[in-house]
Amino acid sequence: MTESLQTDVLVVGGGAAGLALTLQLAESYRVTLVAKSSLTEGSSLYAQGGIASVGNNDNDSFDSHIEDTITAGAGLCHRNVVEAVVKNGPEALRWLAEMGVPFSCNSEDQDQPSYHLTREGGHSSRRVFHAADTTGKAISSTLEARVREHRNVTLLEHHIAVDLITSEKLGLPGNNRCLGLYTLNKNSGKVKSISSRFIVLATGGASKVYLYTSNPDTSTGDGMAMAWRAGCRIANMEFIQFHPTCLYHPQARTFLISEALRGEGARLLLPDGTAFMQQHHERAELAPRDVVARAIDYEMKRAGIDCVYLDISHKPVEFIKKHFPTIYQRCFDFGIDISKDPIPVVPAAHYTCGGIMTDLNGVSDLPNLYAVGECAFTGLHGANRLASNSLLECIVFAHAAARHINQQRDKESPALVDLPPWDESRVSDADEQVVVSHNWDELRHFMWDYVGIVRTNKRLERAEHRVNLLIEEIRDYYANFVIDNDLIELRNLVLVAALIIESAKQRKESRGLHFTRDYPEMDSSKPAQDTVLSPDRETRLAALASV
Repeated sequence: MTESLQTDVLVVGGGAAGLALTLQLAESYRVTLVAKSSLTEGSSLYAQGGIASVGNNDNDSFDSHIEDTITAGAGLCHRNVVEAVVKNGPEALRWLAEMGVPFSCNSEDQDQPSYHLTREGGHSSRRVFHAADTTGKAISSTLEARVREHRNVTLLEHHIAVDLITSEKLGLPGNNRCLGLYTLNKNSGKVKSISSRFIVLATGGASKVYLYTSNPDTSTGDGMAMAWRAGCRIANMEFIQFHPTCLYHPQARTFLISEALRGEGARLLLPDGTAFMQQHHERAELAPRDVVARAIDYEMKRAGIDCVYLDISHKPVEFIKKHFPTIYQRCFDFGIDISKDPIPVVPAAHYTCGGIMTDLNGVSDLPNLYAVGECAFTGLHGANRLASNSLLECIVFAHAAARHINQQRDKESPALVDLPPWDESRVSDADEQVVVSHNWDELRHFMWDYVGIVRTNKRLERAEHRVNLLIEEIRDYYANFVIDNDLIELRNLVLVAALIIESAKQRKESRGLHFTRDYPEMDSSKPAQDTVLSPDRETRLAALASV
């Protein structure tokens, strides 16, 4: 029998955005937090560099941070969103400090801390607050501890969201609205229905759609896919940020080498020791990430080499160990002493700039449904995310969504609805589980080959053909067999892949993270526009809504 649960607020995702929003709401509501693995086992945990905000740097300003963000975004940032996020940055930092996040300081004075600020690519000033080189872990661990001890929070770890439940799907009258969620207990195999007044997707990005990624295994685009199937618009999925520098080692699983190293003077080198970034951009190693990633990709293909090298060995060993202790130790474990030797690096899929369309309060197209963090498209990042703006977006929009939900207390709150149980009466246990693993591998390979850092029309057509075949196969598999974690993630990833491909096909120019050889220049003949996809039943994308 399907289990059921009712709650005031349902938060899906246990990264920085989900945790921050949960803490903001738990004083007023019963909050249920769903995490597909252990709490915080998402991209936030692995964020190394920091969180960007105007702080104790007299040479910095809101205007400077705003312009750096817009410049990196290649003309697609929504200025009103950028201004709102940047100007709310100091308050977000104060809140994190009050929660107990141990940001690195220049002094030991706890009453008047002078935070150590670093600088990353695309920033004109030092404005990146950090906790050594494990900022994401520091934020996630601090917020996690507070969430775990809160009396109004119910935690459902190792539960993966299956699908949103809407009034349209249940055949209820009135405008379509979100009513809750089906979620799979990965330990018991049972599906639970959760009815909630408000549902918040904080599920992270979709970089696992690519063969090489800096993201954890949880980054499978679940929130984006569920929102699309529920009727929400998705925007700018062609803009996938490839982090330029991930450790190239057979046992490293693309461990990320923070951009902060380049902020502190690390140089990119060819195997013979030749520096090359100055030939690609005037800012050299501190150019925006899309420029650096394409430069590395170009040099690797031009020279026929497997990787390039990042060298910070000119810095004192004490400096390296103090500022980059995790990177130093991880590389040392693989036999690389970064105080003496350059680090072998390659680009890897890192961040999804597009996602579920929301307003400044995190409100989606579907009443009662919110989206915050990497799964959302807010207009902040444009065609390329400025380094360390992602954690900032997580906290600022988590607070904005929480304020908006809290304001509903003075109004008539959405009613809880008794949800139907999950129907498994017409399915059987899968007899060909290998089909799922083979399709997963095929998807990630052709996305890397055809929809990666450099694209062409022909490559996109090949990818579209392959993904359409997978869609039909997975739709049939999902309809006839008992679901499990791998099938749910594959179903979501193949839909996200189709949305990325469709978005890339629609953009007839190169801009930011989207570079195509067929249109190598940015189109300046008309105002820049977002690529907005809608699961309208009358469009050719309608078939994807049922994947």
